[in-house]
Amino acid sequence: MSFDFDAAVVAPFRMQPGLRRLAPGARHLTPCSPGSRHQREKLAVLSAFGSQALVERPGFDAAAALGCLAAHAATEHAQHFRWDGQAATALGVRVPADGHAVHDEHAGAFGLGDEVGRCLRALAPRWRLAALLSLAFEEDFALLDGRDGTVPWLAVALPSHWAPQDKAGLHFRSVHAPVADNERLIAAGDKLPALMCAGPAHERFVWSLGTHPRLHAHPQRSLREPWPVGDPEAVARAAWWRTERQTFLPLPASACGGPMAVFTIGVQVTPLVQALAGPGQARRLHAALASMSPAVLDYRGLSEARDDLLAWLEQRACE
Repeated sequence: MSFDFDAAVVAPFRMQPGLRRLAPGARHLTPCSPGSRHQREKLAVLSAFGSQALVERPGFDAAAALGCLAAHAATEHAQHFRWDGQAATALGVRVPADGHAVHDEHAGAFGLGDEVGRCLRALAPRWRLAALLSLAFEEDFALLDGRDGTVPWLAVALPSHWAPQDKAGLHFRSVHAPVADNERLIAAGDKLPALMCAGPAHERFVWSLGTHPRLHAHPQRSLREPWPVGDPEAVARAAWWRTERQTFLPLPASACGGPMAVFTIGVQVTPLVQALAGPGQARRLHAALASMSPAVLDYRGLSEARDDLLAWLEQRACE
């Protein structure tokens, strides 16, 4: 997963869709390295808080769309994930489409022992294939229904300070209603679902700064630590650079009973002091942060730290 810094970090800063077509040959999914940070955090979340990460609108059947996602994953990463139309194999386990059995393919594989199988067996059968996909890839997933513009199904273990269980069944525009300065996002919400479900594939990038160091940032379990204001160097060292690459993967309407797309969310978190590749990026981030409105600064928890971050970025820009 690659974050496009120059495309995402612009001034003046605006909350907007920022969509672009996916380049030919670009991939939607990023395989998890064995025992990686993404895999470990997802495994912990799905094992302890699966009911908050795996959510759906009552009565919605995601089986067809999930089969399409599994087929796409197997096409993109055949050595990492296999799908024969009836079952998926990854991470040492095999899960049929209906999830009613979890078979161990080779115990102890991928440095995870039987943790994956134990996690999957603890979930309701209808969620086991989704959980295997989640553990096999860095990205989280949501389904976007082009017929009514809603988000009826989510498998999101690593949310960025929002609660997946509060979003299932909402219209796409309502999902973004709490966002500060959201006029452009809300305006796009009426047209974007149909556009993203019809194709071609698109991607977008978002970023934020905060004191939360983990990929998993559910609001009930990710209280933000206070900024050490008054010391630009200390504030910078407390800051974590959180980025997301999001893609829209249109699914075959004939298979899903109508227009639908998978919305993928790939999160990365890096210490700010390690994240910037030279003075040029420091200048771009300084300009973007300096142009944020008070509402956005407050929404992102940056009001107190803004001046110290700007001072540190200005110094980095001159190095």
